[in-house]
Amino acid sequence: MRDNRLLEMRIFRAVVETGGFTPAGHALGIGQSYASRTVARLEARLGVKLLHRSTRGNRITDEGQQYYAACCKILDSIEAAESQLTEASGQVAGALRISAPIAFGSDQITPILPRFMAANPLVDIHFSMTDRPVSLIDENVDVAVRMGRLRDSSLMARKLCDLRRIVVAAPAYIRARGAPRTPKDLAGHNCLMWTGSQAHLNRWPFVQGGRTVHIPVSGAFHGDNGMALFQLCLAGVGVLRVAEHWALPAIARGDLTPLLGDFQAQDDSAIHAVYLPDRQVLPKLRGFVDFLAESFAVPPWERAAREEHRRET
Repeated sequence: MRDNRLLEMRIFRAVVETGGFTPAGHALGIGQSYASRTVARLEARLGVKLLHRSTRGNRITDEGQQYYAACCKILDSIEAAESQLTEASGQVAGALRISAPIAFGSDQITPILPRFMAANPLVDIHFSMTDRPVSLIDENVDVAVRMGRLRDSSLMARKLCDLRRIVVAAPAYIRARGAPRTPKDLAGHNCLMWTGSQAHLNRWPFVQGGRTVHIPVSGAFHGDNGMALFQLCLAGVGVLRVAEHWALPAIARGDLTPLLGDFQAQDDSAIHAVYLPDRQVLPKLRGFVDFLAESFAVPPWERAAREEHRRET
């Protein structure tokens, strides 16, 4: 009797991760109808409903979620075993699922991916960018880049570099509104505000009288996308406390002006690569985390700012 259980697992996993039978078929190189029939046979054999099907799409059931987690564990174990063999021959292979914040992912991770892919041609990259917290288990992510303080102690983490933020504004904004001289002056300025899970960043830390104080700021624009906030700051809309990977090159170009430098607080945070403990055995994961650590040992934005400064002088 032919055992198709691994094939069924791969197809079911693809359907869950791509969101439908058609995209799963494209990903696996099979027809939509074959993918649909395979999952239907799987449900019949198990005697449970794995997916709720409707004209608006597919929604995974509780039983489907349990089976999906088991599929991921089994298929990842198989991949790990094969990867160890390919690693012994000098090759790293398999699908690598990466998540990163939108701003940092587009500005810093995307530019270095071609170098990793050129050195590891058998690794297939699945890259997603979002500013919301990602569940590595539920969304089957191998490694996530996270900025700030780590909150999930169940994850393995490797520090890539320090995370520092600078208060900045465009020269046009300063000409129109003036520059704040003390942190309290921010009450009279239009500060660009985060919403959602990043709303805690609307309390800006400063050093005053030898201690750190957190000043709540306010403004007319609220957004959940760092790229949008930065673009509005460049356009002269408001004041922003922004990460150095954007601030330093923009300051060096003259596009932004640093503010309140005498009150600058040292951020107690960093940029990390995080991953599930049971996936650290995967050579593709170890290789990518090592690659990230090497790439950010001297942060690229620091190098860019220095080069820009040298060109101008």
